[in-house]
Amino acid sequence: MSFVGSTPIARYIYSTGTANGKRVQALGGAKNHMVVLPDADIDMAADAAVSAGYGSAGERCMAVSVVVAVGGIGDRLVEAISSRLPQLRVGPGTDPQAEMGPLITREHRDKVASYIAGASGEGAVVVVDGRENDLPAEGFFLAPSLIDNVQPGMRAYDDEIFGPVLSVTRVETYEEAVDLINRHQYGNGTAIFTRDGGAARQFQFDIQVGMVGINVPIPVPVAYYSFGGWKASLFGDSNIYGPAGIDFYTRSKTVTSRWPDPATSSVDLGFPRTR
Repeated sequence: MSFVGSTPIARYIYSTGTANGKRVQALGGAKNHMVVLPDADIDMAADAAVSAGYGSAGERCMAVSVVVAVGGIGDRLVEAISSRLPQLRVGPGTDPQAEMGPLITREHRDKVASYIAGASGEGAVVVVDGRENDLPAEGFFLAPSLIDNVQPGMRAYDDEIFGPVLSVTRVETYEEAVDLINRHQYGNGTAIFTRDGGAARQFQFDIQVGMVGINVPIPVPVAYYSFGGWKASLFGDSNIYGPAGIDFYTRSKTVTSRWPDPATSSVDLGFPRTR
């Protein structure tokens, strides 16, 4: 059984399937963090955050949903991201100029909008409210939204929103950023933007996430590597595609064979030998 969906359903399918003797790979939810260190190029990081946060209207498991601004880079990063949002064109697929389409259903659009509506009450700052845009009258549209000062314990941080809402969390140090990500229940994908090769290499070892990008906002590996996260983002020990995917759908067979001279045959109660 192979499944991709929300964590509660992935957990149920994995526990039910394995209890009935099935092999199961069940991929669950995600909350992908993108760390931006003080030495990063602001424009490049902002381009990456917008591209990875709002592509496919945020409805993809590898979307960046939290930007972790380290040190004093937060104000400049928020300004750079917010300045790019008015340039994004939201519209139906029939519009050749549209860059972002609608969400999947009315119910999901309203659920995503509820995270924006409730953010201020939890202490966050809604920098850009996508509900206020001039949107097409027909269809389940929501423009890109940006929420600043989001912290653990807030719905916008804890939950997988799966929509065009990008949160910014501010921390003082690299260590705080790593701890923040490692404490989250999901461990699907993460990224770090920096010019420091040493910090980037250390991040690879420190972070408890299945897929890591270095100056790559959506760290989807090429097809000959396996795709899958850690923690509540994956149930089972087998990722999808690549060598792990082939192994998952393959049952191995072991054949032991020898062609001895019959004249050498004898009774031997020791462990079988192949020589």
